[in-house]
Amino acid sequence: MELKATRYEVTGRVGLITLSKPDRGNAWTGRMDTEYRWSLAQADADPAVRVIVIAGDGQRFCVGGDSQALEGHVARGGYDRGLSDVQANPGYGLSPAFDHPFAAHYGLSKPVIAAVQGAAAGIGMALATFADLRFASPGTKFTTAHGKLGLPPEYGLSWMLPRIVGLTRALDILLSSRVMLAEEALEWGYLNAIHPADELLDRVLDYAEQLASGVAAGSLRETRQQVYLDLHRDVGTSVTESLRLLDSMMKHPEYREGVQALVEKRPPDF
Repeated sequence: MELKATRYEVTGRVGLITLSKPDRGNAWTGRMDTEYRWSLAQADADPAVRVIVIAGDGQRFCVGGDSQALEGHVARGGYDRGLSDVQANPGYGLSPAFDHPFAAHYGLSKPVIAAVQGAAAGIGMALATFADLRFASPGTKFTTAHGKLGLPPEYGLSWMLPRIVGLTRALDILLSSRVMLAEEALEWGYLNAIHPADELLDRVLDYAEQLASGVAAGSLRETRQQVYLDLHRDVGTSVTESLRLLDSMMKHPEYREGVQALVEKRPPDF
């Protein structure tokens, strides 16, 4: 696919997806959505990639839906991607609960980390929220924005945000559509850490590479999928499934290497 609104590259064991319309604040469009899904599918299918990082080009991560595109939606009376390309659906197939836009992140086989700078609004905040881990630069602004457009919370934010920051805090953000700065987001547990803007992407890529080299690919895959599946099932089923996975994964060469590395007091070679 010809990428015009995004970039995709593999650096080390990390698949880096960059939203790349900096002159528009990386505003989300139908084309960006299609390209993003395609890149996500490439990263998830590539055995050389262990971790996926999402970043924004320029000063902002994603300011939300493109205002010009929004005007077009008004004229057409609804959302229109404006493209005939068949969209990739990475993450579909693990659970029917995940077979939907954005929720499909939970069906991926690799961790997704968001490096957020400047602003993440509307669908940009949804994209960051559906990442597994979030890092930001100081002063980064997060806002749902929907209330000021007469719309509902986008793409499952009303489901996911309370599970990250708690119901009361999530309702504050969702009902008011106010801006939440990175410092408040860190205090609330929405962010994992704040890094200087000129170090953010490098620090996130270093973290991703450490994750990729220090943890078995099978463990990364099953751990994150367990967590998201467990959000939809009872504790007994969770325990039973964890025991099944334990028995299955102890037969894998990764387990053998992990034990050998522990005995020999060296880092495992995954």
